[in-house]
Amino acid sequence: MAANVDVASQTQIVLRTEGLRVYYGNLLALSNIWLDIPKNQVTAFIGPSGCGKSTLLRCYNRLNDLIESFRAEGNIFYYGENLYSKHIDPVEVRRRIGIVFQKPNPFPKSIYDNIIFGPKIHGYKGNMDELVEHSLKQVALWDEVKDKLRKSSLSLSGGQQQRLCIARAITTKPDVILMDEPCSALDPISTLRVEELIRELKKTYTIVMVTHNMQQASRVSDRTAFFNVKSSEKGERIGYLVEHERTEVIFQDPQQESTKEYISGRFG
Repeated sequence: MAANVDVASQTQIVLRTEGLRVYYGNLLALSNIWLDIPKNQVTAFIGPSGCGKSTLLRCYNRLNDLIESFRAEGNIFYYGENLYSKHIDPVEVRRRIGIVFQKPNPFPKSIYDNIIFGPKIHGYKGNMDELVEHSLKQVALWDEVKDKLRKSSLSLSGGQQQRLCIARAITTKPDVILMDEPCSALDPISTLRVEELIRELKKTYTIVMVTHNMQQASRVSDRTAFFNVKSSEKGERIGYLVEHERTEVIFQDPQQESTKEYISGRFG
């Protein structure tokens, strides 16, 4: 069983990636990833398009399993348990490791029904009204929607829809929340609201987010992982991890030249 604590910082490690390689058919998409995700921190994935950030994110809750050509080698440990062991139930993985997507994707149901959808599937026996109120308060949406819970979620603004999707993700009491560019489709004011929410949520959850916004990564994350792309001998694009450190180190004193070039806007 893999160790769960980073010895140097004594921080509990929630997700530990060891030598991960991701293939789609015979195409190597992501190469030799070694990366720790610490508990109750925000880890940001940055890098140019096509470097495998979202692919790695989806490995953490096994969403890539739904792609027929997907194949993974190496290990991903969740509190020391290999997520890709044969006895692991992917559905349970996705309950514990929730995900929020790039574009808000509320179900075409009422606000109330969006929130209770997951708990109903998992057999929740508690008070649904209390669950809805608590979840919406966690994402600072309750005061805005408490009088229209039975109205369609599609009537909400984009920023409200995204916070609703985050509320929906946390109703099943996950341990980790994955966010794939959660603000890319939002206006600046809604983006700041979601960023404030992320900072608040890390008190309870471990958060891993993909972002193309360097300022956002520097504002909300505790640690940053920079990914880049290289070409194989056949000209295929392969994503790889360049470096991973505390966010202030990545942005103020990166160790790799390609990291310096990317965060300064010279490419990407």
